[in-house]
Amino acid sequence: MPIFLIADVKVTDDAWLPDYAGKAHDIVAKHGGKYLSRSGNIETIEGEGLDTTLIALIQFPSREALDAFASDPAYAPFAAARKAGSVSRFHVIDDTEIAGAIPYLSKPE
Repeated sequence: MPIFLIADVKVTDDAWLPDYAGKAHDIVAKHGGKYLSRSGNIETIEGEGLDTTLIALIQFPSREALDAFASDPAYAPFAAARKAGSVSRFHVIDDTEIAGAIPYLSKPE
């Protein structure tokens, strides 16, 4: 089942961004992941806006692949730099359709 990582990031020091943006992509791909979006063009259309600089949406083929990415020693220095220069919230969702009304999404078992 595909898994999606939603990275919600507020940059506090942008020194880490060039290396991270250039190299994290390759580590994501190494684990079968692909960026669906990585944007700072965030517009809140309902509710209170978040204090967010960028949001990335990354699809992985499985939770195991996402976990392998997150624990990859090659990613560790980039994660540390991101954590030092931002407030980050990472969320994981799958494609389970909890209401069971959208036929192309997985239904809960």
